Amino acid sequence: MTDATTPDTCAPITECDIQLIQDILPHRYPFLLVDRVIDIDGTTSATGIKNVTMNEPHFQGHFPGAPIMPGVTIIEAMAQTAGVMVGASMGLIKGDLLIYFMSIDACKFRRKVIPGDRMLMKVKTLRGKPGAKVWKFHGRAEVDGELACECEFAAMLDMRS
Repeated sequence: MTDATTPDTCAPITECDIQLIQDILPHRYPFLLVDRVIDIDGTTSATGIKNVTMNEPHFQGHFPGAPIMPGVTIIEAMAQTAGVMVGASMGLIKGDLLIYFMSIDACKFRRKVIPGDRMLMKVKTLRGKPGAKVWKFHGRAEVDGELACECEFAAMLDMRS
């Protein structure tokens, strides 16, 4: 079976709330950077939502008086969205999924992301299929329909022993 299903409906998972995200990803505060994932289309595409708030620890030093979300955390949020998409679609819920960056390519930043923004991370699979360890994705982070960041990234999926 390639699509995970919810126990009560046997329908494919098309959306993940924070509880299900935490069942799929090992990340926790302060490094869990996706609040919800919607529009999951199997292992093909998904959209993550990150509500950016001033109480996030990186804003204390990046930058005092002019808080800007660090670019690396924007990319990480896109990667976490991809991880949730793959985990939910392949039934890797409570399965100790670990995901490791392998590469980040063609990365461009176009807009600041600041507290109060609602960032949408749109990810698409470029290469990878159920059973594969190495996957490649295209990610696009937007705020209010404006491009904030775009890149391609590869990751290796592994199961915790």
